[in-house]
Amino acid sequence: MDDLLLPTAITNFIATTNEADSEHFIAQFTPDAVLDDWGTTYQGVAEIAKWNQTDNIGKQSYFELEDFTQDDAQTWTVQLQVSGQGFNGSSPFRMTLANDLLARVEILPD
Repeated sequence: MDDLLLPTAITNFIATTNEADSEHFIAQFTPDAVLDDWGTTYQGVAEIAKWNQTDNIGKQSYFELEDFTQDDAQTWTVQLQVSGQGFNGSSPFRMTLANDLLARVEILPD
């Protein structure tokens, strides 16, 4: 799969998680970004940073890209295989960009 077709913020979302790089992970989001994890919403980078520590890098998550589609000019759905000490399994992530950063990430039940 050619992930070079994915926007940089999305490939960095995956790479910084896999590298356990919280600083650069948070840098992929707009200041007012929203992350929705199966219905629980985190608003702004401070809350997303907390989610990152409790549910993502803090759980040693590792993402493998399985597939992706471009939904519209700014929105992509990325299917990720997740492993680590938290959720393990495949899940779609709907990601919306603004100014080349993540404005909204929705983690959807598969």
